[in-house]
Amino acid sequence: MELTPRLRLMNWLVSQGLTGLPENDLIRGFCQRCCAAGLPVSRGLVFIDTLHPIFEGRGFRWNDSETNESDVFEYGSTSGGDAGETWRRSTFHHMLEHGHDEMVIDLADCPSLDFSMINDLADKGHKHFVAFVHRFGEAGTIGEMDCFYSYWTTRRDDGFGEQDMAALRDLVPVLGLAIKSAAHADIARTLGRVYLGRDASEQVLSGKITRGVTEKIKAVLWFSDVRGSTAISESLSPDEIIPFLNDYAQASIDAIHEAGGEVLKLIGDGVLAMFTHENVAVAKRAALRAEFQFRRNLNALNARRAAGGRPTTTAYVGLHIGQVFYGNIGSEDRLDFTVVGPAVNEVSRIASMCSSVDRELLMSSAFGTGLDATGRKYLVSTGRFALRGIGHAQDLYTLDPDIAADEVVAGKYERYLTG
Repeated sequence: MELTPRLRLMNWLVSQGLTGLPENDLIRGFCQRCCAAGLPVSRGLVFIDTLHPIFEGRGFRWNDSETNESDVFEYGSTSGGDAGETWRRSTFHHMLEHGHDEMVIDLADCPSLDFSMINDLADKGHKHFVAFVHRFGEAGTIGEMDCFYSYWTTRRDDGFGEQDMAALRDLVPVLGLAIKSAAHADIARTLGRVYLGRDASEQVLSGKITRGVTEKIKAVLWFSDVRGSTAISESLSPDEIIPFLNDYAQASIDAIHEAGGEVLKLIGDGVLAMFTHENVAVAKRAALRAEFQFRRNLNALNARRAAGGRPTTTAYVGLHIGQVFYGNIGSEDRLDFTVVGPAVNEVSRIASMCSSVDRELLMSSAFGTGLDATGRKYLVSTGRFALRGIGHAQDLYTLDPDIAADEVVAGKYERYLTG
């Protein structure tokens, strides 16, 4: 590749990196432009580690012919198992172990080499292979994201020439910088969703980060609490406590998200969430649908835990509706994007009443009164109570016991929730 097309491709990478072009589009555009400029790339693969609670990193592929491979892939931990073995046999692991930044292989030599993946490349007609590891400095490292890895192949019999190699040495670091920039944006979005919640993350990333900037909204509020968690935790070994809490948090969060709710905060073993809609009745039905799915999740979870000889429990849920302030609350250098207001305190008090009246679900008068006529048929009053710290007494409601006892009633209730 001559100098002029090389510079044009560098400029393209920089401009597209600044505009935020997705990583798979970056590698596809890069490879296509290389081929058009006379650099005969037949396959390119790049990957980079990330910060994510489930997978270790993401990779992106391009091929000069149709394949059944996805152009984007995610990979889990390479610290053990089959994935670990594949990684330890890779050219990249070899390069890291020996301090190499570049490795060139004539794929005709595959039978004498014990590297994963290169035999498959040779079988598919690729002739020449070059791998690069571009290391980040200490200031540019986030977690395990400390390198940009890539490999490139050609089908040309005599492989990449000196000019081709010079072009790749110039161009691949610029591609790496553009992909690293995109990966940083992905990390910011991931951390926001994981630690703030989906909607709160979008609000913060859109620029709403000033202390005291809030909006007053009407929301259906959810507070759930694992039953007997303190006593159970005291009976568990230290390495069992967190998996126990995680199991029951997963059951509630999955149900809330599936019903369209927003998880706002995890408070020990408690979950604070909200459901919003311009039609309040729709938000209330979504909260009931989440509670219904939560019970199903708990049943499945308890069956799995019991089969493994691990302790099981259930959970209390309180539902309420009210005006709350939603936004940034805290100090100048430590903010929380959440909801505050008397209604938040009230829903936690309602949930705490569940044990007193021996019910797993309690709803406030405001929640029950505003529900549509069909929904109100499934509620029964548990009595009138003065909640601690709340200045007025109110009736609290739960689901009609017939829903659990009668399959016909249960079917009608489920159809109501999904209708």
